[in-house]
Amino acid sequence: MKSYNPIKIESKWRKRWLAENRWQVDIKNAKNPYFNLMMFPYPSAEGLHIGNLYAFTGSDIHGRYMRMRGYDVFEPIGFDAFGIHSENFAIKKGVHPRDLIQTSTANFRRQLENAGQMYSWDNLVDTTDPAYYRWTQWLFLQLYKTGLAYHKEAPVQWCPGCQTVLANEQVIQGRCERCDSVVETRKLRQWFLKITDYAERLLENLDKIDWSERTRAAQRNWIGKSEGALFKFPLSNIEGSTSASLGRDGQEDGKHFVEVFTTRPDTLYGVTFIVASPELAHEWLDMGWQTTDEVKKYIDKAIKGRSLQAENQNTEKDGVDSGVFATNPASGEKVPVWISDYVLAEYGTGAIMAVPAHDERDFEFAVKYGLPIRPVILPPDKETGEATKGAYTGEGVLVNSGKFDDTESEKAREKIAEEAGGEMRVQYHLRDWLISRQRYWGPPIPIIYCAGECLEKAKKKGEEGIDWTIINGEEVAIHPVSEENLPVELPYLEDFRPKGTGKAPLEADSAFVEVACPECGGAARRETDVSDTFLDSSWYFLRYPSTDVHDKPFDKLRTRTWLPVDMYIGGQEHAVLHLMYARFITMFLHDQKLIDFEEPFDKFRAHGLLIKDGAKISKSKGNVINPDNLFEAFGADTVRTYLMFLSPLEQGGDWRDEGIRGVHRFLGRVFGLVQDSEQKTVNSKQLEQARHQMIKKVTEDIERLHYNTAIAAMMTFVNTLYDNEHSEEDIRTLLVLLAPFAPYITEELWSQLSTDSSIHDQKWPEFDEELAREDTITIPVQVNGKVKAELEVERGTSKDKLEKMALENEKVAAFLEGREPKKIIAIQDKIVNIVV
Repeated sequence: MKSYNPIKIESKWRKRWLAENRWQVDIKNAKNPYFNLMMFPYPSAEGLHIGNLYAFTGSDIHGRYMRMRGYDVFEPIGFDAFGIHSENFAIKKGVHPRDLIQTSTANFRRQLENAGQMYSWDNLVDTTDPAYYRWTQWLFLQLYKTGLAYHKEAPVQWCPGCQTVLANEQVIQGRCERCDSVVETRKLRQWFLKITDYAERLLENLDKIDWSERTRAAQRNWIGKSEGALFKFPLSNIEGSTSASLGRDGQEDGKHFVEVFTTRPDTLYGVTFIVASPELAHEWLDMGWQTTDEVKKYIDKAIKGRSLQAENQNTEKDGVDSGVFATNPASGEKVPVWISDYVLAEYGTGAIMAVPAHDERDFEFAVKYGLPIRPVILPPDKETGEATKGAYTGEGVLVNSGKFDDTESEKAREKIAEEAGGEMRVQYHLRDWLISRQRYWGPPIPIIYCAGECLEKAKKKGEEGIDWTIINGEEVAIHPVSEENLPVELPYLEDFRPKGTGKAPLEADSAFVEVACPECGGAARRETDVSDTFLDSSWYFLRYPSTDVHDKPFDKLRTRTWLPVDMYIGGQEHAVLHLMYARFITMFLHDQKLIDFEEPFDKFRAHGLLIKDGAKISKSKGNVINPDNLFEAFGADTVRTYLMFLSPLEQGGDWRDEGIRGVHRFLGRVFGLVQDSEQKTVNSKQLEQARHQMIKKVTEDIERLHYNTAIAAMMTFVNTLYDNEHSEEDIRTLLVLLAPFAPYITEELWSQLSTDSSIHDQKWPEFDEELAREDTITIPVQVNGKVKAELEVERGTSKDKLEKMALENEKVAAFLEGREPKKIIAIQDKIVNIVV
């Protein structure tokens, strides 16, 4: 009997598949298209690690399964090769990122080929290829032309480790999501995209798409829709200001005022102080507000320490009395204005009305500084509204609220807002997408600035940030690069390292920077920031079917055929980064009538994380496993199958080195079944039933991405085959079901069964429902709604017998401790529920 030699088998079939371009789908003539996509990787120089392979394999198995179900499966791959990850590693290794990427992508491709992935390599995408980023720049220009891209000065998150600004979504608890450095606040002029214009659609559409619920919840939370009222509190004791108003949106009757947004206008009478963010107070200083040195010192200190405060949400709040008073628009009462770091500048108006009796943070602050606490909502079960132990945040009846006393709080909201001159409105947590990066390794932003003749014309249009802006203290007109002059190629810069000054490395390349103005022909300069790598990945899935199209980013007919993506698998860590941005860009392109759908991914599933020794597998944890070593020792089929045997794909799994040997033995046993020349070809009712039960189990579990239990079912069937006389049909069925998991060994064994066709071209087997029915089933037993035991019974067991077996069960009896149940509900073949 031949022995199982995975290295020899896999080398043989890999060479044949690559030579035949085996998995390339016919993009133009597919009759039953199915787009199966895994998030494309950034090609780190270390190569693919086992955690990456876990996700890629899970996606590939789904694609192979759908192919055998009769679909023309398009499974492309690419490389998200621009960005900080690659550039920082290039700096560490002392090589140029362009040279590094060529080596890295070649290594990644080799590993993915070895892993047996079903990729359409002819449709490879590389974001660093000018043929690709030409269209990323084109996309930016479309956003600019419609007013969705603008340039403005704003407080931004600066990472001293990566030496660039970050989008809000890239800051996690005050630290850079990539390098974990504490993030600082700086004020810079940057390019933003108006994703906030799409906030409501991004939120509403979440109910229409088939996505993992935790991913949809993460997006809902990040969009953060709030319904409430905007109030203007007139300010006093703020003499010295040279501005007519210290509010953010203009003036009211020549008075100074501060605006606040609240979701609880029914608590307006409970305001005992106002809190402004340090950043808003700093704007007041810029407008000429004269205050004490103590207040100025606090503002500067709070802004500088902002990231450290944000790092720990439990940090004790502190603040300073500004000396300014605000007038409550409902009661006319003057309340003090404090400045504190617990109010964030980027959310709302940068100031809040503090109602310490009904907000926990306000309560904590009021107690610390001895500020008044006035209850205005009486809880339904209380006779007094005194708040001494904490804030009451629920609903109730109003007290201490003038003519609104005894009104239910929910009914009073709009009435109080109207009475106090408030404006009911909807507000979002979502902020515009900051795309400028002061790094080298990225697509140049296709903008030219002119300080010559064009400036006066641009300023007459009056749109700062769209027609003109300020660069290095100089007013300049903004000109988009014409589409026919794309791409604006990234020059080869020897010294590409960031300087940490807020200026991009391209500033030093005069040949790149200095250009003629496309309008007036005078001296002009290019934008030297590059765009965020998430702009590259916001549309890459649209490019895949059109990689051979050179005069446009995507072909409309092909896009209509293949998009939106049928199944998208990727990491949950991109729930509010890549996935949000991709949805925004897709909606924008739909609005421009360039595509006929507005959601990019019909179905999305977030894969779980692979852990080892109790920690996520990652370079930072030092527990990375190189799949190359495992391929050499066990073969790719074993690695693929073991990875999927660990757990359901969405759950993630715990890698154990010893576990892979068991899966290797399983594949060896499958190999042995075909080599056994003494096998019988006798059909039996028992094996026929077992075969149909296996088909049903494997089919349903693959559909749910529960690959682990699908593999377990096949293992059980292999044991059955070894214990019984069996037919070639039994073996053939097993091999077809195993093929998506272990493509090499199944192709080899199929060829040994004297067949001319490939196993991967076989039709997925159907099962007979009657034959697939299990004779023995597991029935859960609940006591007061919680499962306490399980019963193994024959299908069709009567309700009376189920009740008797449940009460006699040791675990149930121990829980009851002699107590008589009030009620027993037994549902045949389903459940027993005991109420005590």
